[in-house]
Amino acid sequence: MTARPAPDPARRSERSRAAVLAAASELVAEVGYGKLTIEAIAARAGVGKQTIYRWWPSKGAVVFDAFLADSEHEGGIELPDTGDLRADLRAVLRPSSDRLTDPAFDPTARVLIAEIVTDPALHGEYRTRLLDPLLEVTRRRFRSAREAGQIAPDTDLDLAVELFYGPLHYRWMFRLGPLTHDHADQLVEAVLRALSAGRGD
Repeated sequence: MTARPAPDPARRSERSRAAVLAAASELVAEVGYGKLTIEAIAARAGVGKQTIYRWWPSKGAVVFDAFLADSEHEGGIELPDTGDLRADLRAVLRPSSDRLTDPAFDPTARVLIAEIVTDPALHGEYRTRLLDPLLEVTRRRFRSAREAGQIAPDTDLDLAVELFYGPLHYRWMFRLGPLTHDHADQLVEAVLRALSAGRGD
């Protein structure tokens, strides 16, 4: 009789982890973050509660990981560099506007932001795994534009990134108005005007 191979603990752990993240995504969409519990996630995923606590210190950490898993499924963090800076910036802000106004995304994102601000460990995870990589690829795109003479040669790249993302998230955070493609395009034009000042055209 042929012996069966021993179960692979790593593969089983990865299946359990994927099940937990899927359960967290489903439940937060169904009941909202406020009513979400670790017990409910464990039951939906078919794992023990202690299994979840072995990998994540809090409910916020589980939901954040589920958020990242969804983002990776959608293609992860990247910025186009076609040589047309205006088109590339629009290609980033338009989908960002769509995502922020998605009813399935907005409530969870707002609660996560509050958790990130008040939880130092979660804030560190957010900076390391999401925000800092996004800022770096955007900084790299503006550096390419600066080298190509498309923006002023003395452009502060960190400030350029803040000018690019800041107004959209400020409008979203404080519900100052609708987030539309027209609004995104207006922001792109404002950023290009600001960064082209002193270019010498």
